[in-house]
Amino acid sequence: MTKPLLRVLEGSVLERPPIWIMRQAGRYLPEYRELRSRAKNFLDFCYAPALATEAVMQPLRRFPLDAAILFSDILVVPDALGRSVSFVEGEGPKLDPLIEEGAWRFGDVEKSLQRLAPVYETVERIKSQLPKETALIGFAGAPWTVATYMLQGEGGEKDRARRAAYHRPGDVDALLAVLVEATARHLAEQVKAGAECVQIFESWAEGLPPALFERLVLKPTEALIARLASLGASVPVIAFPRGCGGYLKLYTERVKAQAIGIDTGTDPAFASAAARPGQALQGNLDPQLLVAGGEALRRGAEAVIEGFRGRPHIFNLGHGITPEAKPEHLAALVDLVKGRA
Repeated sequence: MTKPLLRVLEGSVLERPPIWIMRQAGRYLPEYRELRSRAKNFLDFCYAPALATEAVMQPLRRFPLDAAILFSDILVVPDALGRSVSFVEGEGPKLDPLIEEGAWRFGDVEKSLQRLAPVYETVERIKSQLPKETALIGFAGAPWTVATYMLQGEGGEKDRARRAAYHRPGDVDALLAVLVEATARHLAEQVKAGAECVQIFESWAEGLPPALFERLVLKPTEALIARLASLGASVPVIAFPRGCGGYLKLYTERVKAQAIGIDTGTDPAFASAAARPGQALQGNLDPQLLVAGGEALRRGAEAVIEGFRGRPHIFNLGHGITPEAKPEHLAALVDLVKGRA
C-alpha cells in the first residue's frame, strides 16, 4: 500500500491526516543536543552522513511520524557554490554579503554537486533505515530565500536584499538563475538517492510588492520546478511560501506543486479557497502550542484537523518546531492526530 503521506500528495483524502513536523530533528530533543556536540560546527554536522542520518532517525524512534525529512540546511547550496557560510551560535547563519561586492562570482554548478555528495549519501543511508510506511522528504530553499541570505549575509530584516533587487536588477536576476539551476540539480540528486518527494522552503515570501513577488518568488520557483522535472525527478513537490498572505491564490495557480505548505497566520478556509481542486495542503499548527501543551494544544490541533477536513491534508506546524517545545507535547499531538488520544 502507498505510504499515507504519498497518498495525500496524490490527492487522496484520508480519515486521519498523515503527520510530520518541520525541524522534527532538532534542539528540543536532548539526544539531538548530545549528537550535535560531536561536530565542531553546524556545516560539518550537515556534511557528516552518519551524524545527519542519526539526527533524522531520532524523532522517528520516539514518535510514529509519517515522514522523515533529510537533515541538512538550505545554505549548503551557496556553500557548495563557493560562498563563505558559517553558523554563529545565538546569531544564526553568516555569509559574505554580495551587496558589498562589485562583481559576483560563483563556483561551477557541476562542481557544487561534488561538494554536496555527503548530503546524497545521507539520503541513501536514511532510506535504508526507514520503516516501510515512512516517506522520505528531500528539501532545498527557494531561490529568493537563499538569495536573500547571500545578498545581505544574514537573515533578519530583508530590506537590504530588496533594495538590491532594485539597484542591481541584472545581477539579482542572474543570481536567481544560478540558484534555480543549482537547486534543481541538488534536489534531483536527492531524488536519485531515494527522496520520494521534496519540499521547497520559501521562508522569506512576505513583504514584497506585487512586481517583486512576481519576479523574485513566482518566476524562479516556476523555473525551479520545471527544471527539476526536466532532470527526470518526477516526484511530488511541497512548496511552502511562508508569509505570502494575499498572494496565496496566485501562488497556487502559478507554482505547480502537489501540495502547498500553509503558515500559522493563514486561515484554513482561506487556504482551501486559494488551493487548486484536489491540491493537498500542509500545516498549520502554531509551534508555540508544542511549548504550551495541555488543553490549548488539544484545541489547536483539533481546529487544524477540522479546518482542513474534506480535502487532502498533511498535518504539520505553520513553521518549524522551536527548541523550547517539549517532547511529551509532540508525543501527545501525534497521538491526537492519529486518533489514539
